[in-house]
Amino acid sequence: MATVAAQADNPGLQRGISWTGAFWIASGVPALVLFTIGTIAASVGTASWLVWTVSILFGFIQAFSYAEIAGLFPNKSGGASIYGAVAWARYSKVFAPVSVWCNWLAWSPVLTIGSGLAAGFSLSILFGADAAINTWQWTLVDLSFLKTGLALRINATSIIGAGFLLVAFAIQHRGISSTARAQIVLGVVALVPLMLIGLVPLLTGDLPRHNLWPIVPLSHDAAGHPINGHWDAGGISIFMGGLFVAAWSTYAFETAVCYTREFRDPKRDTFKAILSSGLLCIVVFTLVPISFQGVLGLDGMLSPGIANNMGVGQAMAGMIKAGPVVGNVIVVMMILALLLAIIMSMAGSSRTLYQASVDGWLPKYLSRVNHAGAPTAAMWTDLGFNLVLLSMSDYVFVLGVSNVCYILFNFLNLNAAWIHRMDRPGWERPYRAPTVLLGAGTVLSFVNLALMGVGADMLGKGTLYTGLVCVAMIVPVFAWRHYVTDKGQFPDDMSEDLHLRPEPGVRTGAGYLPHLTVVAGVVVIAVSHWLAVLP
Repeated sequence: MATVAAQADNPGLQRGISWTGAFWIASGVPALVLFTIGTIAASVGTASWLVWTVSILFGFIQAFSYAEIAGLFPNKSGGASIYGAVAWARYSKVFAPVSVWCNWLAWSPVLTIGSGLAAGFSLSILFGADAAINTWQWTLVDLSFLKTGLALRINATSIIGAGFLLVAFAIQHRGISSTARAQIVLGVVALVPLMLIGLVPLLTGDLPRHNLWPIVPLSHDAAGHPINGHWDAGGISIFMGGLFVAAWSTYAFETAVCYTREFRDPKRDTFKAILSSGLLCIVVFTLVPISFQGVLGLDGMLSPGIANNMGVGQAMAGMIKAGPVVGNVIVVMMILALLLAIIMSMAGSSRTLYQASVDGWLPKYLSRVNHAGAPTAAMWTDLGFNLVLLSMSDYVFVLGVSNVCYILFNFLNLNAAWIHRMDRPGWERPYRAPTVLLGAGTVLSFVNLALMGVGADMLGKGTLYTGLVCVAMIVPVFAWRHYVTDKGQFPDDMSEDLHLRPEPGVRTGAGYLPHLTVVAGVVVIAVSHWLAVLP
């Protein structure tokens, strides 16, 4: 009874789920295929299905590193960036908050893009493309200095999208257990259309070989008409750009370790959650793109509405050759899949903000929770930020900037795995990744930087630099919290986690290697961006 009373007086995140709960919350990740499948298809051409297959395999290899570092800190929430920040903090006070900040800037825009797509899908089944409700808008701010045609505006998509955000917020407000139960219902309903889309064309044989072969990147002839390209410098750059875009979706099931603090048995549940989520994602991220490309072909993938993903719902509904009524039902189910992803993103990104506040990286107010243990202050921040992003006129550009942050997050945290090994060699690890997979994750961290350097601007000129500017915004935020609010001291719990004072079992064993790693990463980005050959 005393424990219950203490929790009531000082509420925090509660241990209310098992690995199956995290699996169902993370089951929103497969829906992320809807966010980028059109963009990749319209940019890469007939090699797009290979992009997805390679990318999800990269993500699966990386997941083992995240599973190990999550087990080191069973009392923390917020995902891999929080666990990785502890590794980097011993070597620089700047690297650690950058890791957490990049994670949030990568995850939070899922709310914007998902609710925008859900609104677009809704409008597509209710009104024609030329209907007034689809064409009116009220421009608020011209942002063409960032990208040509970019603006903040209010239109039907942003208004309906705001409604989806509020639904996600209401579900989250009741705590992690309630969220997990809602995700089970939505997960079952939402995964059905994705599995149908992936399996029906394969079972019916409706996949003409010429739509999947030869595996070559997209090119254009002298008149600007799309044709199959070659594996020259331009073709390789386009393929790498596709891998960059796909990473935002395929790597995302690492969110399954975001709820370690809320697992009833973190030692057992952490690895099971991320492994089961990864296997589900391998199935969806391979089958759906193959069927999508096999049915539509190059001409279909280049049709209007595919590149910005707004027409993907109707296109997928047509893939299973259902009538208009059943087709609309399929689109509605895909809207529920998007809602699943939105709820998942708010659950993960708000907990990243919460734990970053508790640990002393971000403002204190973000650590407030409600009676149900939901991090409501962080959720309100997420909601307000995304209501602004919803008014952006180009969600693909938002995705590109977000993905720059995500790749940097992956770089820092894949390398955090070997830093923890060197600094805490004797610590108990509920799951210890095979050394070869840990090494493979480190190699992929640099591969990802090269993909970003080459491919970021495929989504719009200036995407890379805009993303880097967004990353740099954490410096004044952290400086205010750490040096002004906390007078240069970390909160007590975080000081214990950092183990900055000499003690048995913890050391600064990596020496100069973390700093050398960052320098090497900067070189990879600069050289790959300089070598990029994009149309």
